[in-house]
Amino acid sequence: MGIITDRQMQATATTGDVWITEDGPRGAGRFLARITSRGERAFYFRYTTSDGNRDTLPIGTYDPKGAVGLKLGEARAMAGQWSKIYQSGIKDLRRHFAKVEADKIAATQALQVQVDLDTKKTQLEQQRRLTIRQLFDRWAATELTPHLRTDGKRSGRKDGGQYSREQFERRIFPALGDVAAVEVRKADLLAILDAVKAEGKLRTCNVLLTDLKQMFHFALAREIVDRNPLDTITKRQAGGAETERERVLSVDEISALAKQLPKANMGARSELAIWIVLATGCRVGELMNAQWSDIDMVARTWHLPDTKNQRPHTIHLSDFALEKFASLQAYRESVPWVFPNTKSTSPVCVKSFGKQLADRQRTPDKRLMNRTAATDSLILSGGKWTAHDLRRTAATLMAGLGIGSDVIDECLNHMIQSRVTRIYIRDRRESEQARAFDTLGVKLTQLSAVVHV
Repeated sequence: MGIITDRQMQATATTGDVWITEDGPRGAGRFLARITSRGERAFYFRYTTSDGNRDTLPIGTYDPKGAVGLKLGEARAMAGQWSKIYQSGIKDLRRHFAKVEADKIAATQALQVQVDLDTKKTQLEQQRRLTIRQLFDRWAATELTPHLRTDGKRSGRKDGGQYSREQFERRIFPALGDVAAVEVRKADLLAILDAVKAEGKLRTCNVLLTDLKQMFHFALAREIVDRNPLDTITKRQAGGAETERERVLSVDEISALAKQLPKANMGARSELAIWIVLATGCRVGELMNAQWSDIDMVARTWHLPDTKNQRPHTIHLSDFALEKFASLQAYRESVPWVFPNTKSTSPVCVKSFGKQLADRQRTPDKRLMNRTAATDSLILSGGKWTAHDLRRTAATLMAGLGIGSDVIDECLNHMIQSRVTRIYIRDRRESEQARAFDTLGVKLTQLSAVVHV
């Protein structure tokens, strides 16, 4: 008995375990040391539990330098702390320390849970603070990218939002791309729209307004923003109320076009494209993306599996249209597209066809650099005309030939407005469409008789 010393702790091991007990007041527990026969040295605290049994708790191993264990003084100090706890009335130290450890683990886990919640909250706040560029990317991926719905129809935009992205890259991102969407104000957006309007790009201004409103509506539904800053802005306040184009080429203008085309210095494919749009009433984008696999020269059909209104459409090819496609076959390449680009890597850009027409409806002084010198070769008496006006002209010619508007709508693959008709009447009236296209082809043959393609 007495006080445990370093000399005792460093004594040579014997054949059996040696226990050393340090004196202490009664009822305070005891500080112990043990030297095993293998030379292991360790400290313990012994006490009597509440049910009268003795229990011994390990304090730690002995190391006189305190490098890989406890110095004697450190072990004695810990035993003293445990003694105070014991004398305070806590008689079951093992259970007490287990509870303390469990509480510590629980506290650590609770802290981790809170850290995780704080992290998620921070991430959510960051998500809600998407920049305009990040918001556009998310909107485009979710709403603009084409997806097939469960009913087999396509959602999203046919171009995957490419046109919208180009407009945002040019007009929105330079000023607001890195600004948090939640901080963008109505005034910020109207300043951009006003600048577009000042350029005279009224339709572009309105399209941009529509896209911005849709994007912010998307963000509002997902609590990325608290409000849609453009909710109260109308097209009249942006680019102005739009008027539908009514330009239609008259029969005299079609005859004049036939005479002028050979002098317009256009590629043969582009010339044929003009006549095919007039003969089929197709959309220009549909023609520029046409593939030879969808054209059956024997069955005299051109099948359009993917159209603007998501409704497949098959066009009957009149003699006139068939002749134009036959002429195109002379330029056919080992690629799937009827109108490949110059590198034969994809269909030709729809805009390039429109630019060819526009470049040939200018006065010489308005000629664009590195563009055709035949600037006025396609000017017609009725004024400027576009590729889409050819589709409208085809419909007008059909009407003038006595073809009913319902058949014309089917020929042009117009979406039927009446819900009852759309759901319950599935007849596409193919035979009447064929007669309409043939009648139109005969008329175009007469009007273009001076041209030999």
